[in-house]
Amino acid sequence: MIFHTDRGSTYTAKRFTRLCQKMGIRQSMGRVGSCFDNAAAEAFFSSLEWEVLSRNEFHTIMEAQAVVLEWCYGFYNHQRRHSAIGMMSPVDYENTAVTEPEAA
Repeated sequence: MIFHTDRGSTYTAKRFTRLCQKMGIRQSMGRVGSCFDNAAAEAFFSSLEWEVLSRNEFHTIMEAQAVVLEWCYGFYNHQRRHSAIGMMSPVDYENTAVTEPEAA
């Protein structure tokens, strides 16, 4: 798994880095001072916070994981429409890109 973030102190802290290593998570960070490196990740986490985290109260980590995974794979990637890709879901967009190669 790859976890892409900005270079904020939370994500560059030694304790966080060790936790990622322990969990087998590879860290990826955008360039310093470039908001465009993280635009997709920022939009995703904004949606996650607004649509899921702020509307649920989790009692266990497993409960939170189940809800977030269902939202990611059951809704966000398959059903949720995204303005940046012509109001298509990411899965529909990818399927269209595979079946309709770019014009030369």
